Amino acid sequence: MQIRKKSHRSNAMILLLMLLFSITGKAQVTLNANGPGDTYELINSVFAPGYDVIEAPDCSHQAFGRHIDEVFDDHLNKYVFRFHIHVSPDNDRCINFDRQRNEIKAYDKSPASLKAIEGETVLYEWKFKVDSFFQSSGSFTHLHQLKAVGGSEESMPLITFTTRKGTPDQLELRYARNTTQTTLEKVDLTPFKGTWVSVKEVVTYGESGRYSVTIQRVSDGKELLNYRNTNLRMWKTDASFIRPKWGIYRSLNDASRLRDEMLYFSDFSITEGDTSLALNTEDQNNPIQVFPNPAQHSIGFKPELDAHLTVEIYDQLGRKLLSEVSQSTINISHLPRGLCIVRLKENNQCKWISQFIKI
Repeated sequence: MQIRKKSHRSNAMILLLMLLFSITGKAQVTLNANGPGDTYELINSVFAPGYDVIEAPDCSHQAFGRHIDEVFDDHLNKYVFRFHIHVSPDNDRCINFDRQRNEIKAYDKSPASLKAIEGETVLYEWKFKVDSFFQSSGSFTHLHQLKAVGGSEESMPLITFTTRKGTPDQLELRYARNTTQTTLEKVDLTPFKGTWVSVKEVVTYGESGRYSVTIQRVSDGKELLNYRNTNLRMWKTDASFIRPKWGIYRSLNDASRLRDEMLYFSDFSITEGDTSLALNTEDQNNPIQVFPNPAQHSIGFKPELDAHLTVEIYDQLGRKLLSEVSQSTINISHLPRGLCIVRLKENNQCKWISQFIKI
C-alpha cells in the first residue's frame, strides 16, 4: 500500500515536471529546401499538412509550370527556394490583374504553432536574396507580411516589408495600427542587392505589444536594418490569430518599370517563445498574482480584482476554455490538465496576461 501511494506521488510529480517544462519549452517549426522536385509538397507538409499554402500565378502561366522551385546556392552551400515572377502573364491567382503574387503563408489550416495569438511572443527567422538588378514598383513590392485572420481590420497587414522605387530604391518597414499604414523605418535597398541577408523578427502580440527586427548581411554580418519598439499595438481588433507570409507580391501599375524577377529564400524558422516573455501590461508597483499555482479546483488573484474585469482562460493552442466576470475565486475544476493562459480584459481590451498549471 505504501508503495502504491509513493507511485501515485511519483506520477503526480512527473506530471508536474512535464507541465513546468512545457512553460519553458519552445514550439519551433522549420522549413528548408532539400533538392529539386516536390517543392510545393514540401512547403505544404510543413505549413499546412494536407492543405495548400501556395499562392502562385500558375493558373495564368501554365506553360512555365510551378513558380517556386529549389536550386543549389554556392554561397550558402545548400539548396534554397527560388520564387519566380514574370511581368506577363503572371497575375494574382487569376483573381486580380492589376497585381501579381507568388507567396507562401500560414492560415487557418496551419498548425497552431504557426498561428500567433494575443499574448504570445514569436520569433521569425529567415534568409532572402534579391537579384543584383532587382527593380521595385513605385506602388508596392511586398516581400513579407504579418497579417490578421478575422476581425474588422484583417484586410490591412500588421507588418509589411516592401521595396519601393526611388533614388535610390528603398526597403520599407511598414506598420498599420488599425487600417492605415505608416513607415516605421526605411533604408537604401542597394546593400541588399545580389547578396544573402538574414532576418530576425521578434513579436509580442497584444494591444500593448513589442516588435523588433534586425537584418544582417550573411557574408560579413553587417547590420543593414535595425528597428525596435517596446510599446506598439501588435494586434488587430477581434482577430483570431496573426499569420506570416513570404514571397513577392507587387503592383502592376508601374509595369514598364518592372522586369521578370527571381527571389530566393532559405532557412525559415518560427519559434513560439516562453509564455513568461509574453505581453505583460500589469502595473509593476501593484503586481497581480494567480494563486495557487499549480491549481486543481479554483484560482484566485492577489490583490483581488475589480468587479468590472473579465477573466478569460485559454489553453496552449489558443482555444478559449472559460470567460466570466471577475470574482474572488474562479472554478477551474472542469478545465483539462495543462498550461493555461489567463487574460484580464477591460472594455474588450487585454490589460494583463499570465499563466498557471491546471493539475
